[in-house]
Amino acid sequence: MPRGDKSAYTDKQKRQAEHIEESYEKRGASEDKAQEIAWSTVNKQDGGGKKSGSGRAADKKH
Repeated sequence: MPRGDKSAYTDKQKRQAEHIEESYEKRGASEDKAQEIAWSTVNKQDGGGKKSGSGRAADKKH
């Protein structure tokens, strides 16, 4: 997947990133910095882009 390609992310992850980005922009962050923070946060929470579905959680290591 090329860098910056968000196709592997679920709709929920995309909505979360958008909401986080808007929040940081309201706090005065630049659009680029807000987007960077938003996607970093989504990646930290969910371990990167992934497809939803049955059995996906079994692949996750604790």
